[in-house]
Amino acid sequence: MKKSIPGLSLAALTAAALLSVPAAQAQYPQQGPPPPDYGHEVWANPPAEVQGMEARGFHDGIEGARKDYENHRPPNVENREEFRHPPVDHHDREAYRHGFRRGYDVGVEHLMRGYPHSY
Repeated sequence: MKKSIPGLSLAALTAAALLSVPAAQAQYPQQGPPPPDYGHEVWANPPAEVQGMEARGFHDGIEGARKDYENHRPPNVENREEFRHPPVDHHDREAYRHGFRRGYDVGVEHLMRGYPHSY
């Protein structure tokens, strides 16, 4: 009878671990293998009207969304260090942040919410 108790404990531990996997997967349902064009998506290019420091912010926003997606973090532009403390001169911060927020939002829509349309 003593041999069945450790086996029972192992079975209970295994069952508990297996039951927690679906809960973890449900929290991040968008995860899976990246799309075939990952990192080279058409929608990741800034729109034609976005120029200069705003275009740099747009690109960095896309990359910020990509990092949040890859690290299973909930999307929140306010949590990105690059948005809160832009790596640009003081007079360029507003344009950078505007582009960053726009790029981040586009990235979140495509990566985390499966938005199918090209930009």
